[in-house]
Amino acid sequence: MNTAELLLIAVVLAIDAFTVALCIGVTEAKFRIKNALMVGLYFGVFQAFMPLLGFFAGEGLARIIAGYDHYIVFAIFAVLGAKMIYESFKKGDGSEKKSACNHKTLLVLAFATSIDAFAAGVSFAFAGVNILLAIAIIGVVACSFSAIGVRLGGIVGGKFEKRAEFIGGIILIALAVHALVTV
Repeated sequence: MNTAELLLIAVVLAIDAFTVALCIGVTEAKFRIKNALMVGLYFGVFQAFMPLLGFFAGEGLARIIAGYDHYIVFAIFAVLGAKMIYESFKKGDGSEKKSACNHKTLLVLAFATSIDAFAAGVSFAFAGVNILLAIAIIGVVACSFSAIGVRLGGIVGGKFEKRAEFIGGIILIALAVHALVTV
């Protein structure tokens, strides 16, 4: 597998992280570069670590996880999406909103968005891919896409406020449903 193919795989793996980061940006009361970098780092590290884990875990573990990974993703995204929709209907000026840029939330989201990267790592093992190059590309792409997603979400959220939060919740629920129907 050449570098261009690895880059394409990295972009595909980063799309869900970008989408979730976009939703995080929408929910933030004010854009902070620190938050964009924190989201980028969490998502980038997890997107890089999971293929490495998959590479070494091999096919046996992948078969076990593949049986229920979509349910995990569904549950996480559905709950967070529903919470965003609920928050979009709450009264107030938004100053009391709790930031999604906290370690607990980001750990859960980074894990959920990187489960498919685990499976990619398993396939890398069988394809003889240079795993260090692969995880470097995947990590950098995911980190970049996620940080950009937070920024773009902040722009959209700033202009459309509660409607953007509602739409972000719908997007997360759509991702949850997608995780179930693409089994």
